[in-house]
Amino acid sequence: MKMNPKWRRYDRLLGPDAAGDVRAELRFHLEAKIDELMAQGWSAEEARRDAERMFGDLRAVQCVGERIGERMERRRRWREYWSDAVRDVRYAVRILAKSPGFTAVIVLTLALGIGANTAIFTLVDAVLLRSIPVLDPQQLVVPQWSARNEPRKVGFHTFGDCSDNREDTVGCVFSYPMFQEFESQKNLFTDTAAFIGPYQMDLSGNGAAAIAQGELVSGSYFQTLGVSAVLGRTLMPEDEKPGAPSVAVLDYGYWQRAFGGSPAVIGRTFHLNQAAFTIVGVTEPEFTRLTPGKAVDLWVSVNQTSALGLKQSLTDATDWWLVVVGRLRPGVSRAQAQGALNALYLNEMFHGAKVGWDLTDNPRLYLEPAQVALTGIRSMYGKPLLLLMAAVGLILLIACANVAGLMLARATVREREMAVRLAMGAAKRRVVRQLLTESLLVSCIGAALGAILAPVGVSSLAAFFAKNTYSALYLDLHVDARVLLFTIAAALLTGIGFGLAPAFCGARAGVTEQLKGNTTTAAATHGRGRIVGLGSALVVLQVTLSMIVLSGAGLLLRTLDNLHKIEPGFDTHNLILFGINPKLAGDTDAQIHELYTVLQSKLAGLPGVTSVSYSSEALLDGGYSGRNVRVEGLASKGLVPVQTLSVGPGYFKTMKIPLLEGRLLDETDTDATRHVLVNRMFVQEYASGRNPIGLHFSGRRPDDPQWEVVGVVGDTKFGFLRRDDAPMVYVSLASEGATFAVRTGMAPAALMPTVRNAVNSVDPNLPIVRLRTQTDSIDRLLFNERLMARLLSLFAAVGLALACIGLYGLLSYEVGRRTREIGIRTALGAQRSQIASMVVRRGIVLVMAGALGGCAAALAVTRLLTSLLYDVRPTDPTTLALTASLLLLVGIMACLLPARRAGTVNPMHALRSE
Repeated sequence: MKMNPKWRRYDRLLGPDAAGDVRAELRFHLEAKIDELMAQGWSAEEARRDAERMFGDLRAVQCVGERIGERMERRRRWREYWSDAVRDVRYAVRILAKSPGFTAVIVLTLALGIGANTAIFTLVDAVLLRSIPVLDPQQLVVPQWSARNEPRKVGFHTFGDCSDNREDTVGCVFSYPMFQEFESQKNLFTDTAAFIGPYQMDLSGNGAAAIAQGELVSGSYFQTLGVSAVLGRTLMPEDEKPGAPSVAVLDYGYWQRAFGGSPAVIGRTFHLNQAAFTIVGVTEPEFTRLTPGKAVDLWVSVNQTSALGLKQSLTDATDWWLVVVGRLRPGVSRAQAQGALNALYLNEMFHGAKVGWDLTDNPRLYLEPAQVALTGIRSMYGKPLLLLMAAVGLILLIACANVAGLMLARATVREREMAVRLAMGAAKRRVVRQLLTESLLVSCIGAALGAILAPVGVSSLAAFFAKNTYSALYLDLHVDARVLLFTIAAALLTGIGFGLAPAFCGARAGVTEQLKGNTTTAAATHGRGRIVGLGSALVVLQVTLSMIVLSGAGLLLRTLDNLHKIEPGFDTHNLILFGINPKLAGDTDAQIHELYTVLQSKLAGLPGVTSVSYSSEALLDGGYSGRNVRVEGLASKGLVPVQTLSVGPGYFKTMKIPLLEGRLLDETDTDATRHVLVNRMFVQEYASGRNPIGLHFSGRRPDDPQWEVVGVVGDTKFGFLRRDDAPMVYVSLASEGATFAVRTGMAPAALMPTVRNAVNSVDPNLPIVRLRTQTDSIDRLLFNERLMARLLSLFAAVGLALACIGLYGLLSYEVGRRTREIGIRTALGAQRSQIASMVVRRGIVLVMAGALGGCAAALAVTRLLTSLLYDVRPTDPTTLALTASLLLLVGIMACLLPARRAGTVNPMHALRSE
């Protein structure tokens, strides 16, 4: 009903102290007014009607009283709830403090589980979940093309910004003229930008020469992203025009590292690849990357390709090298923009530049949100991180089961306490709440300790990531709200998860039996048997989960072993590798040839060095170079693919690649002589039954110059261990960047400083790129496998240890519970060995039950590791058998101490104690 505004005002003003008398007070004033009016000669009916008009009717008065009463009741209940909660927390602190050892074990167990989850989730957040640090990232889209085949007349240049996530051939790079077409669509986009990189650039003019990671971007790049400068200005569209001055913008972090954060850097000139650039600005610190994982030191305009010595064209429509990103105009949906751009794109592909597509290739263009399209390191590390997240989730479940088992055992000690509470009138829900409060308190303490330990694990993992990547890697590992919420949620769910079973068991304590002091009655025995049953189920669960993690670790360890056993075709031991690129410093072809000759001679003369050579790429380093050729005598096959590697003098001796036929390349073999070597696979595929020596082949066109085979060498792995041997062609290296290979007669790591000093003595302004050993390069190739194997092995060891602790705790509890029974058995003549074997059999049964369940679960779960495995099936029976055997062995060890305790029970003491 509608209330008089006067009563609403009274309802707000009246406090809880007036609620008890409000109805009587209001009724008193109403009746007093009625009496007053009747004394003045009003009739009773008129007086009541007028009084109610002044005070409001009685129903409104009653409504006010009821509302105030309800409000007071709610306040009373909340005060009681929080008062009880505070008392519960205080009591929980006192209880936990009385058992510091027990509390410490539980807290450390939970800290380990929650800390590991927080550490891995921080990496998952940084790699997979973190939003692009730009203005309104949800409005940014990236055009991508898709077709049944790659265009046959197009050159590609990509830095892995986008991944292939469709069945057809896809890509996200376009030519500069195509970018200009996109940029002209002002009805679809408010701004459009393009970028490529980062390139390794030779930076001089700021102390010693160094390598900087430089990205080429359009003049509208920062404007499109909504990124401003903290110092100076960013690039503008005017900087992209032909003839514009060469300017650069520095990344905030690089400005701090390389230039000391000096404001005087604005207007300063330095050189990139011997071209002069002026620094015009520094980006805001919040802008760390566009593509996940990429580390960029500076940005220059795309019109500086020629100045930097890059071959990308600004006019050739068949040179695809730019990633495009656009900001949708308000009111334009992604589907609308995609339809318009697709029509524009197809018109250009079929009626503009001839890229080598026909209608059967079904090319099309689509738009993806930038957050989805720009995958970067997500494509490489995303799946391993998700698998690790699942693994640490299993570890947390094992930890919860372990803690629940410990608290169940402890619940029997507190049965009398719970019985007294229930006898004094405490409701069962009140007992449950008290026990859950203890669980949540322990969980929160464990989560706090885990949050302190997590950054240590995160830093170690980030260092492992950075050490095993081929280019600079950026990971933003600061703790954001998402990580904090994850840790809080883990603490709450964990506390409730392991606390429910002990809480409900505590609320079902036998009051009569406990108060009588009779712990041997059927009810008490049944209660304790129920706890034992729950504890047994938790131990089986722990063993099952441990079996899953152990099986995954075993499969990955076998994969690593299989990969290391692969014969790469050359000797990978005692090799030092490093890259140099004199071309970036502006050296001519003759200067490069002379530099390589001098450097090879200088390094070969170092003590401990047996041979030195160089090549355009290092073997088993993740690189790849190939082309399509026309082989003499294979006209029916047309173009065939071959891998290509340019090598220097003495390369095959240094790498220990055997010569099978003919001769090796020497100093007389140049571009003019056009002599090459091929491997055994080339002969098998393209010269089977023919003498390969003297065989000729040419490039894509029939009129290209001919190459002549002068020798055959053994097969080697080129870029990756997992790939099969392929036809390979070796040519003499002319004038390009090179990777030197230094063969040593001692541990290569000890000679690395000497090699660096020798290179600096030849040319101090020549930056060395990635000085490492061949073994380090191979380890980088196996990064995902090594990461998963190491962490899964660690998690498996932790899970196994927790399962053993749970088994030990359960058996110890059972021995203590059955002390009287054991005493009677011993008194009746049972041998100690029989008593001990009874306990061990109990443990073995639990372990075998968990192992069987774990085998069944592992057969399904380990299939997720298929892409990481090599020469081993995810259902490999040997691995499962070894894992189950390990679990059984460790389980037996966990049974020994409780079994020894059971065997030493004194029957007289046991019977007296009852």
